[in-house]
Amino acid sequence: MRFEERELKPYAEPVPPEELKSGETYFAVFSLDDDGLVPTLEPLVFIGRDLDPGDEGKLYFQDYGSYRGGVRFETASPDDEAIFHTGREKGVYDYEHALDVLLVCALRRRKK
Repeated sequence: MRFEERELKPYAEPVPPEELKSGETYFAVFSLDDDGLVPTLEPLVFIGRDLDPGDEGKLYFQDYGSYRGGVRFETASPDDEAIFHTGREKGVYDYEHALDVLLVCALRRRKK
């Protein structure tokens, strides 16, 4: 098995907020340390914009597991154990760009 070679950019390329599509899965990639050597990858489903009254420019994401299990924002209860994220997400990527972030981390780890 061989993974194709690719040119990696020195910066991350998150999905622009205006390109997010409801019901699509994206990936949040964050580093747990200051050196960027311990990444986390969390699949999130984009569920919409400004879902609560008074919202302005808020993006809503839901954890993949509860979304796949049929839980929805409008009908969720505390028993559903769904996790909803709101805000203006900066670290949300499509799969290929999330992979790029992880590959840059792998190269950084090799140097260390």
